[in-house]
This record gives sequence, structure tokens and C-alpha cells, in this order.
Amino acid sequence: QVQLVESGGGLVQAGGSLRLSCAASGRTFSSYTMGWFRQAPGKEREFVAAITWSGVATRYAASVKGRFTISRDNTKNTVDLQMNSLKPEDTAVFYCAASRAGGVIYITPESYYYWGQGTQVTVSS
Repeated sequence: QVQLVESGGGLVQAGGSLRLSCAASGRTFSSYTMGWFRQAPGKEREFVAAITWSGVATRYAASVKGRFTISRDNTKNTVDLQMNSLKPEDTAVFYCAASRAGGVIYITPESYYYWGQGTQVTVSS
């Protein structure tokens, strides 16, 4: 069992930065691939970024590549998403998720078993 709690969302102007953090409970956190997804009003949940259990491999959606960075600290059971050069189209609820396939990165929500409650990110123009 893994419980995930996101923090760090808020309101920021276009071009600004935010850092999201996801705190996980459970002794098996370090074995999971961790991902960030987002969902804007009226849209489907979409993949943002993910990182394998070791942190060696990462993957990003094309829309955020070069602007967002995912990282994890297995000693603290946390996974962060640094978001720079934010755009109004980044406005969404951001969710942290955990996949049991620790060495593989999946980009579909169905591949992730545990989810946080989400944190709102709003980027004003």
C-alpha cells in the first residue's frame, strides 16, 4: 500500500516557476516508477513526466520537455516536479502516481496503481 500526497501547487504568472512535491508512505516506494499527470477542466488526464525506481531513466511529454524536470529521493520517499517557463496552457490539477513496474516507464494513467489527491496549478497570462 502506498499513499501519495502532493503539495506545491498555486497561482503563478506566465514565465514563472513552481516546484511540486509528492510525499509517499510505504516501504516499497523505492521500487516504483513514479509519474506526474495533469488534468485540465473538460480534458482527459494526460501524462507529464515519469521516473524509474532508480532515477536513471526519465520521460517527458513533448509539451513540457525542456521546461519541467522530474526527480526523486528514495531516502525521503519524495518525487518532485520542477516546472519552469510556465504557460497558461499548463493550468491543471497535477497528480502524482505510482506504478508497480519499477523499471519501466508507462505514459497511460491505467498503468499507474496509486494516485494522490491532486494539487491545482494555475498560470495567469
